Amino acid sequence: MQNARIGIDLGGTKIEALVLDEHGQERKRLRISTPREYSATVEAIRDLVTGIESELGISATVGVGMPGTIVRSTGLVKNANSTWLIGKPFERDLSTALNREVRCANDANCLAVSEATDGAAAGIATVFAVIIGTGCGGGIALHGRVHEGRNAIAGEWGHNGLPWPTADEVPGPPCYCGKHGCMETWVSGTGLGNDFTRVTGVAKTGAEVGVMAEGGDPDAMAAFSRLEDRLARGLSNVIHILDPDVIVMGGGLSKAKRLYENLPALIEKYSFGGGVDTPVVHAKHGDSSGVRGAAWLWPL
Repeated sequence: MQNARIGIDLGGTKIEALVLDEHGQERKRLRISTPREYSATVEAIRDLVTGIESELGISATVGVGMPGTIVRSTGLVKNANSTWLIGKPFERDLSTALNREVRCANDANCLAVSEATDGAAAGIATVFAVIIGTGCGGGIALHGRVHEGRNAIAGEWGHNGLPWPTADEVPGPPCYCGKHGCMETWVSGTGLGNDFTRVTGVAKTGAEVGVMAEGGDPDAMAAFSRLEDRLARGLSNVIHILDPDVIVMGGGLSKAKRLYENLPALIEKYSFGGGVDTPVVHAKHGDSSGVRGAAWLWPL
């Protein structure tokens, strides 16, 4: 197998590895539990990669999608919810352990690269990728390559404030980053569940609210409508700054078909001057986009 690529998706509970051949076809996939300690995480990824290479008789490039970002001036990890990575030279240590250059990127950036390479945004120049799951992430791909920005936080729209908040949205829920009213506290599975509970007094998870909304429950449908309105406000601000050619959505909540029916008109309503027609599409590769994007950190 020539020009093989190994993508690693490092999550808080699992590490997934995927092998792509030179045509982008999957050749092997393997998943292990994530050790909740730094050195053990590096060793687990090293052993996963070398074991796959030995089994398949290949030598591959390695890309890693990870929580948080790497500060390019220091090489250290920041903003990772897998807190044992914070302050560590993760990319450098992985490169040393595997005796080759390893490329790491935020998991939302990997989604953007995956979908820009051979997914729902294939061949499109400017792609903004949104992950709405437990939290709310974002990433940018320009001509199929990650755009991190000077401070390695380009696309982190989840920690912008909710635009044009109403009286009952101020100051907004507390966020783990230390501020109040971040997009992530509103437009995520966690935010959807919390919003439903605030309004109805009934404790539900975001996933439960989603199922109830599909079944026609009026309170759940109202909560989903509030989420869509907030999502549109946030995305209109992204369009004002980046004006991407397409917005690709991944994560658990992105599977709701109503988002793609309702968001375009709402985004146009909130966007400067109207006439905005930015497509909003679902990620073609779904839950595999992160690990595929990690492999594609090494382009053809």
